[in-house]
Amino acid sequence: MSDSKRFVYKTLFRRGSGSAGSLMRRSPRLARNIKCRKNFEAIIESVRKEPTMTGSDSQDDDNENQKLLAKSGPDKLSRGNPDGAFPPSYMVLRLSPTIQPAAVSWLAQKITGKKQDGGSELLLRCEPFSGKKRESLVLHVSASKLKFLEVAEYIEFKKKDSRGILREFTVHDLDNFLFGDVHLGNLLTTAEKQMIILHELENIRAQFDDNCVPGYPTLSLFPGQSILQVYLQEGLITSFFPLHDEAELTHLGAKWYWAFFQAQPFEDIRKYFGESIALYFSFLGFYTTSLFAPAILGIFHMFLPESAASPSMAFFCIFNLIWVTIFLEVWKRKCNELAYVWGTLRITKWEEPRANYRGVMSVDPVTGRYQAKYPWWKTMMKVYCVSLPIVLVCLLGAFWIMLYSFWAEETIIESKQRYGYKLAGFFVMLPSIVYAGLVWLMNFYYRRLANYLTEWENHRTQSQFERNRVTKLVLFEFVNNFMSLFYIAFYIQDFEMLKQQVTVMLIIMQAINHFQEALLPLVIKKSYTKLRDFLVVRYPWTIRIFGEGPTAGQKRPTENNNYSQSDDSIWSPKALGLTCLDATDPRIETSATEGEMDPYEGTFDDYLEMFIQFGYVFLFSAVYPLAAFWAIVNNVLEIRADAFKLCKVFQRPTPKRVKDIGAWQVAFEVMGGIAVMTNCALLSLSPNLRAWGPNMRPAEWLLLFVVIEHFLLALKLALRTLIPDVPNWVKIALARLEYQSRQALKHEQAFKARRQLTRRFKTIHVARNKKSTTSKLGSGLTTNSTLIKRKVASTAPEATPTISGST
Repeated sequence: MSDSKRFVYKTLFRRGSGSAGSLMRRSPRLARNIKCRKNFEAIIESVRKEPTMTGSDSQDDDNENQKLLAKSGPDKLSRGNPDGAFPPSYMVLRLSPTIQPAAVSWLAQKITGKKQDGGSELLLRCEPFSGKKRESLVLHVSASKLKFLEVAEYIEFKKKDSRGILREFTVHDLDNFLFGDVHLGNLLTTAEKQMIILHELENIRAQFDDNCVPGYPTLSLFPGQSILQVYLQEGLITSFFPLHDEAELTHLGAKWYWAFFQAQPFEDIRKYFGESIALYFSFLGFYTTSLFAPAILGIFHMFLPESAASPSMAFFCIFNLIWVTIFLEVWKRKCNELAYVWGTLRITKWEEPRANYRGVMSVDPVTGRYQAKYPWWKTMMKVYCVSLPIVLVCLLGAFWIMLYSFWAEETIIESKQRYGYKLAGFFVMLPSIVYAGLVWLMNFYYRRLANYLTEWENHRTQSQFERNRVTKLVLFEFVNNFMSLFYIAFYIQDFEMLKQQVTVMLIIMQAINHFQEALLPLVIKKSYTKLRDFLVVRYPWTIRIFGEGPTAGQKRPTENNNYSQSDDSIWSPKALGLTCLDATDPRIETSATEGEMDPYEGTFDDYLEMFIQFGYVFLFSAVYPLAAFWAIVNNVLEIRADAFKLCKVFQRPTPKRVKDIGAWQVAFEVMGGIAVMTNCALLSLSPNLRAWGPNMRPAEWLLLFVVIEHFLLALKLALRTLIPDVPNWVKIALARLEYQSRQALKHEQAFKARRQLTRRFKTIHVARNKKSTTSKLGSGLTTNSTLIKRKVASTAPEATPTISGST
C-alpha cells in the first residue's frame, strides 16, 4: 500500500474514533470498496497505538496534515500565509450587521463541528472586526484535503484513472487516480472544491433538539431543515460567494474574451466556473456555428431577382424549419458527449433532495437514509390547481396591457389624422414608452412571484425546481416579447412593419443589451465609488449614508482590532468561537472588493436572451431572411461580453453540476414547433405566393398550407426519432464501464464466498474424517478422539457447533 493512501487512512482514523468499525460506519462506501482488509486493519491497529488528539491538539494535527499533504503537489496552502495555517478560502459568508452573537456562535459550531453532532467538519476563519454596530462579520470557509477526498467519494465525482477510464472516484483506488502530473493538490478542480464546500454547508441540518435559532426564539426550525437556507431567508447571512483567483482569471481571460479568433477554452471554463457555465458557452458556440447555413442562404436570397424571390422564400422557410429540428437533435448528442466527458451524464439518477425541501423526516426506501418526505400528489395539486391559474391570469393581464398600448397608439394617430392636433405628434411614442416601462415592472414582480410559487410547490430535487421555474418564466417572457409581433403579423397584417420590428429587436435592442450587461454595471460601480470617496473625504458625516468600513482606495488597518477587546465581550472572537485571519492577509481586501460586486444570478438570463433571439430568427424567417446573419454578429459579441462580465463585473458564481440545459431544451423544441405554424401561416398570407394559384379559393389555399404544416410537423417527429440522442461511442463506453463494474463485483463476491466456504466446510470435512478414523480404532482410543476434537475446536471456532452436533 502506498504512502499517500496509508496517510489518508491514518488521518481519517485519527479524526474519527479509535476502531476500524467506527471508521467503517463513518464511511460505508469506503468500507465497501476496500478489498485488502488485512492491510487496512493493520494500518488501523498501528494508528490505534498512537495517542489520539482532541481540542487544540487536533487543530495542530490538522495543520501538520496540511503541511504533509502539501508535499504531494506544488500548490500553496493559503494566500499570503507562508506558514500554511489556513488553506485557501473556497467560500465567503457575509453576516448581517444586526445578527445576534448567539446565532454567530451556533453557526460557527455547526460549520466546524463533527458529523455525529450535526456539523460539517469544515475549517473556519473570520476577518478582523471591531465589534461595532453596523459592521458585517465576514467568515471564510475551507476544508482539509482529506475532507475534500472524503466528500468527493460521497458525491460520486468522476475522474480518469491511470488507464484513461472515466469512473467514480474512490479513496481505496487513490493510487490509480494519481498518475502523470496529477497529485493530491490538483486531483480536484477549484470548482469541484467549491461545490464540496457548498454541499457540506447546505447539508448542515437542524437536529431534533434544535428548536430555534439561538438568539431568535420566534425563528423555529424543523428536523432536517437546512440551516444555511434559514439564515439566508431571514437575512442573517446577507451573501455568500467564492473568491476569484486573479492568476487563474488572467490566464483564462487571455484565452477567452481577449481572443476573438480562437476557440473557446471550454475545459478551462469548466475547471474555473463549473459545468453549468461551461455548458452554456458550449451551447452558445454550437448555436452560433449552426447559424451559418441559414445566414448564407439569407444573404443569397437578397441577390435574387424579383421573379425568383417568392419560390426562394418558400424554400428558405422550409429549410429553416428542418434545420431547427436537426440543430436541436444534434445538440442533444453534443450535450450527452460533454456530460459523459465531464462525468455528469447520470447525476440526476439518484439526485439528492434540495436544501429547501420540506417534509416529514423518515427513512428513504431507496437509499436507506433519513430524509424529508412530502407527498407527491400535494405538489402536483399546488402546481395545477394554484400555480397554473395564477400564471394564466398573469399572461392574460400582460396580453391585455399590450393590446391597450396598441389601441392607445392607434387612437393618437387617428386623432392626429382626423383633427390635425399638433400635440398628437408628440404623444405618438408615449404608449410605447409607457408599455416598455410596464413590461420591465411586470417582469420584475412576476419573477418574484414565480420564485415564490415554485418554492411553495416544494419540489424534491433541484432539477425539478429549475424545470418548473423556467417554465413559468418562459411563458411570461414569450407573451411580452412575441405577442406584439403576432398582433402585427396576423391582425394588422403589415409585413413591412413586422420586418422593421424584427430588425430593431435583433440589431438595436441586442446592442443595447450588450452595453447594459457588460459595460453599464462597471461604469456605475466606478462612478459610485468615486462619488462616495469624494463625499466621505469632503463631508465626513456622509459616512452614515454609505455605511461604515473602508472605502475603495483606502487601506484597511494593519492591526487586528479584536486584540484590543476584552475576552469577556460577547463580540470577541473567543466568545464567538472564532479565529481571526491575519490582518495582512490579502484575502481580506479581495473579499471586500468582490463583496461590492453584483452577484451573478445564474444562466437564466443568458439562456433567455438566446431563446428570444431564436424566436426572432425562426418564427418570422419568412419576413426577414437576414435575421440569422445579424444573430451571428450578435452572438460573437455576446460570447465576449458574457465572458467579460463573469470575470470582471460580477462576483464569482457558485459552480453547479449539470448534464444538459434542462427545461431550455424543451423550450427551444416548442419554439421550433411554433415556428412551423407561424411560417406556414405567413406564407399563406403572402400576396406574392397567392399569385401562384389565382383560381384557388381561400379555403383551398388555407387547406394547402395546413397540409404542408402537418407534413413538416411529421417530418420533425421523424427526424427526432431517427437521430439518436446518445452517440454510439458513449453507449459503448457506458456499457463497458457497467460490465467492468459487474465483473469486479462478481470477483469480490466469489472471493468472499470461497473464503466462507473454505472456513466452514473444510473444517467439517476434517472433523468427519477424524470421527471415522476413531470409530475404526475402537473404543480404546476415545481419549485420543476427544483430544483431537478439542484441538479442532480451538483452531476453527466457526465449526464448533457443527462438530458438537455431529458428535
